[in-house]
Order: sequence, then C-alpha cells, then structure tokens
Amino acid sequence: MSLRLYDTATRTVRDFVPLTAGEVGIYLCGATVQAPPHVGHVRSSVAFDVLVRWLRRTGHRVTLVRNVTDIDDKILAKAAAAGEPWWAWAMTNERAFTSAYDALGVLPPTYEPRATGHVPAMVELMTRLVERGHAYAAGEGDVYFDVRSFPDYGALTNQRVDDMVPAPDGAPDGVVKKDPRDFALWKAAKPGEPETAAWDTPYGRGRPGWHLECSAMARRYLGDGFDIHGGGLDLRFPHHENEQAQSHAAGYPFARYWLHNGWVTQGGTKMSKSLGNGLLVDVVLQQVRAVVVRYAMTTVQYRSMLEWTDDTLREAEAAWDRLAGFVERATERVGAVDAEEVAAAPVPQDFADAMDDDLNVPKAMAVVHEWLRQGNSALADDALDDVRATLVGLRAMLDVLGLDPGSPQWATRGGDERYAKALDALVAGQVEARAAARAARDFATADAIRDRLTAAGVVVEDSPTGARWSLRPEA
Repeated sequence: MSLRLYDTATRTVRDFVPLTAGEVGIYLCGATVQAPPHVGHVRSSVAFDVLVRWLRRTGHRVTLVRNVTDIDDKILAKAAAAGEPWWAWAMTNERAFTSAYDALGVLPPTYEPRATGHVPAMVELMTRLVERGHAYAAGEGDVYFDVRSFPDYGALTNQRVDDMVPAPDGAPDGVVKKDPRDFALWKAAKPGEPETAAWDTPYGRGRPGWHLECSAMARRYLGDGFDIHGGGLDLRFPHHENEQAQSHAAGYPFARYWLHNGWVTQGGTKMSKSLGNGLLVDVVLQQVRAVVVRYAMTTVQYRSMLEWTDDTLREAEAAWDRLAGFVERATERVGAVDAEEVAAAPVPQDFADAMDDDLNVPKAMAVVHEWLRQGNSALADDALDDVRATLVGLRAMLDVLGLDPGSPQWATRGGDERYAKALDALVAGQVEARAAARAARDFATADAIRDRLTAAGVVVEDSPTGARWSLRPEA
C-alpha cells in the first residue's frame, strides 16, 4: 500500500504522489504569537510531526516550513496593554511556543520564517495581484483582494461567494471595499500604533494582512507549487481559502494536497482562550509528564477531535507506563539497542499499512500493543532472542510516533521527576545508614553500604560537613 491522505480540497482520500519523487515539501501554518500556547495550539504541530516522521521513515527527504505570525492586531493590542514593545511581546511568546514544541518532542522545522522578515516578498505578491486585476488599493495603505475577480474563490471550502459572510477584516472609516467579502492584503497604519509596526509600499504605509504572509513565505521556501499545506481545521476558512485564491490568482499552482487536523475540545467545544477553557502547556506540564501529553495527542487520528479530560490523561499515562516498562525490562535483559539500529529497523507490515491509511494511528497502536503483549510473554518465557527482536520492532514503531521510550527525549520515563525523587530518597537513606554505622564503629556494615552504592553507580564522598553523593559519570 502507498501512502493515502485525506485531501480537504477534494474531500477524498487520495494516493500521495509528491511533485519530485523522494522529496516532500510541507507548509504548516504555525503560531500567531499573541500569547503563550495552550494544548489546542500545539496539536497541529504534534499531528504533522507524525506525518514528517513517517515520510522520513519511508525514505523521503522532507522540507517542513512552519511560519510564525509575529505581527497582527491582537499582538499590537496585547503588547500595548502590557506596556511592552510589540516585537518583544511577540518574541517572548514565540519562545514559549518553541519550549512547548521541544518539551513534546516535536522535531524542529526545516525553516521557521517570521512574517516580519518577509515583507518584500509580500509586497511583490501584492503588486502582482494588483497588476493582474485581482486586487485594488482602497485608500492610502489599504489593499484588498477582489474576490469576484477570481471565479474559483470558494473552491477549497466548496462555498459560493454570495453565501459567504463578510470578511472579518472590515474596512476602516472612509475606506470602501468593492464587496464586503474582499479581504485585506495590506492594512494601513492606524493612529496610535507604533511606528515600527508599519512598512512603506507603493500603496502607502502599513502592515501585511494575515493571509498574504503565508502565500509569500510558502513560495519563498517551497517554490511556486509544493506538495502539502497543513493546519488546524479552523483555518480552512477564511485563511486557507484566501491563501489559495490569492496564490492561484497570481498564477502559482500552490499546494497540491490540503491536510487539516481536528481540534482539541473540552465538553465538545473547541479549546480556545476566548472561551475561557484554554489549558496552557507550561501549566499542564507542571502536573503531567510531557510524554503523557504527547501520547494523548498522538494516538488519536489526526483528523479526529480530541476531547481533553482527566480520563484522557489517565489512560495515556497507563498505556505509556506499560510500554516504557517493557522497554526498560527488556533492555535490562538483552542490553541497550542504539538509535541507529532503531532508525534502520523495518516496521511490521500491518503497522505500515495503518500509517499509509491516512495516518491511522489508532490502528497502528493496536499493532504496537500486540507486540507489547508478545514481548511480555517472551520475557516471561526467558526467550531472549524474541525479546530483543520485539524490543527493536516496538521501539521502531514508537519512534515513528515520537514516543520511543529509549530515545534521549524520554529516556527517564518521559521526564518523570518521581524517579529522581525516589532515587534521592533511597540513596539518602543509605548514606544516613552508613553514617550511623560509622558512628557506631561498625565499619564492615559501612563499607558494605558504600560498596552497594558504588555498584549502583553512586559515588559517595566524605567531607568535614558530612557525606555527599553523586552519580558516577558515564564512561
């Protein structure tokens, strides 16, 4: 079976055939850095991380572009309310997103362009649209896309122009659009906004509209046409519809496949700060191991809604502990397996078939758990050859999902601080017992305790203020 993906544009599952054999270009709409990320914000990056990992596992060279929208109305408003420069506010939140991605094991994109770094490319695209009769200046600094000039407007979301609501970026006072549905390519600088938040163009001073930036950056890094454009389901309209329209109107083929991930929901409602139900990632990670959050987000098929509850996390934690526990026990019996062997190991065919079926991760996880059952049986039977084969295969499958318990990211059971706390308590107890034995001049017991600690990789050093311990450095 070859990889098949659900294309939102055609509303069908299609065979995936890249423009260039063996190479895949993906543009993923990234963060608008107005605030720190909540769990719903990072689902898209986790979902597309699985796609990237699977494509690379199957021999493709993947170029992933994930943009950062670092200027818009909300960024300016929130920065002003906080008394911060808008660019500092944006950078602070961009770093918060990067920290969240890193904590959840999301591979870094090939390129991560910021909107503010690509204004010339946006002006070039806007000028081309004006010259081709698909955009117009409606005032000093205000430029709009003329939706009725482009017959295919609405094709991505299967809508008629007359049935659409007006564009949310309404015209300022004194500016008249040809049609209420025309959307902004460029927004004039407004009184009271920072001088640094505007750029000069042939149409007046202002800043880019949201949609223009993505078309310009996708073309800059992936070319006139590329393989996959992705993002959350909520971006289909108006953002992706407008991206496609302006790029096609400019004469560029743009994306060949459109993929959209489902939302994270609470009580059936999309997780959103505006609804007051956002769970900030840094807060969640103070309560739950990062790998458990990753497991919960990864093991639901990317197009499905993910209902976020305490049960979601409890079930994810229990499943992860079973997998990590087997890998730990198996490694103790058969020795460590290096990352190169895991990366090169073939995955079971039924796992591959599930992944090729529009990234059917739930079906793939059924294969993982069957291998887990077989691995536990092999351990119980002391069948060490089978244990090692299962360990390698299981880790290879989990590596595709970013959930390999043996990877450096999760090698300490997914960042579980309970293990460190338990170790500290146990070693401290042994050090105290040794000190008591020494005080009683029972040197045989004291030496035996020290020998046991040394054998476990714990170095004990005596000092005038008492004994202290540390872990022996790896050779």
